[in-house]
Formats: sequence, structure tokens, C-alpha cells
Amino acid sequence: MFRKSKNETCYVNSKTEQASAEIGNALEYYISHIDLLWSELIFLCIGSDRITGDCLGPLIGNQLNRTPKRPYTVYGTLDYPVHALNLQEIMKDIQYAHPHGLIIAIDASLGSSSHQGCVCVGKGAILPGAGVSKNLPAVGHIFITGIVNQTGVSPHLLLSSTRLSDVMQMADLISQGILQTCYIKDLTHKAMTSVPEVYFCTN
Repeated sequence: MFRKSKNETCYVNSKTEQASAEIGNALEYYISHIDLLWSELIFLCIGSDRITGDCLGPLIGNQLNRTPKRPYTVYGTLDYPVHALNLQEIMKDIQYAHPHGLIIAIDASLGSSSHQGCVCVGKGAILPGAGVSKNLPAVGHIFITGIVNQTGVSPHLLLSSTRLSDVMQMADLISQGILQTCYIKDLTHKAMTSVPEVYFCTN
């Protein structure tokens, strides 16, 4: 669950045939326009495996972790989820182990009926747990979120009643979009080199 801290977002309808390609293109755009010196990609997949609507992040983390010779690091899977209870500690670990990491935060969200089923990609941090009144720090340089259900008076109930099938399909599309980006393909080719390349992207 999240609300974004910067009003710069690309919305992709997950029901269209070209959804994964559009997600990948949007991610490439925001990576190329980030004003940050970075040498590695970090995917921070936030959510709980105990709540159907909130398991989008861990599902994507699992899929990204299956890629052989992956040129990125994943935090947050079904076995080791990143959630409200350990997010701050995980962020400390990331900052220590990956001081030049570009963090892409991935989370589920609730939204308007017109945006339900959309995947949002944007530049800036997100506030995990804000949709269910949790006070957690903003995380990420870029975000990818999936609107899994509509907003309502009982967000916990809405997340718990979200169809697993819809969440899994969205997780598949987002994972495919991520793996299709030129950055992932380029880093995969360089994964065997011993000296990491430093990227500096500006607007």
C-alpha cells in the first residue's frame, strides 16, 4: 500500500496486450531521467504474503529472483517479505551494502475505480503503508505500483478480498516489463565483468 510523494506518474492498463512493453518503456524512461550516480539496480519489493492484495511485491520479487545471472539485487520475496515491521531495518542494510544503488520500489495500492488494474511507474519515492494509515519512511528513487483494488472505508478488508488471480497476472506483466528493459539486458551482458560501470543520468 502506498501513496506517491511526487506527482509524476505513467499509468499503464494491465489488460492491454502491450502492457508489459509499456511498463518496460516507462521504466527505461524514468531510469534515464534520474539525476543520480549509480552502479547497480536494487528492486525493493514491498508487501506481505499473508494478504492477497498486498502480495504483489513479494510475487514480483520471486519472479525476478528466478532469472539466472541476474544483474540486480532483489529485496522482498514470498519467503523473505519486506513489510512494515522490517522495512526500516532493510533500508539500513541496503544503504550499507549498496551505497551506489538505484532503488526501484515496488508495491501494491488501492485507487479509483477508473484506475483499478493499472500499473503506475514514476520518478520519486513512495510511502509504504500510507493507504492503511501506517507511518513509514519514503523509499525508492523510482516506483512501480499496481492498483489491485478500489479505495474504500476499509482498506484492510479490500486488500484481503482482492482476487489472487488478478494480482498474479499483474505481477507477471510487471516482471516481464522489467526484464525487457534495455538496462537489464545491458547489465546482463556485463554481469561477468569485475569492474562495475557507473551510470550518471540527468534530465
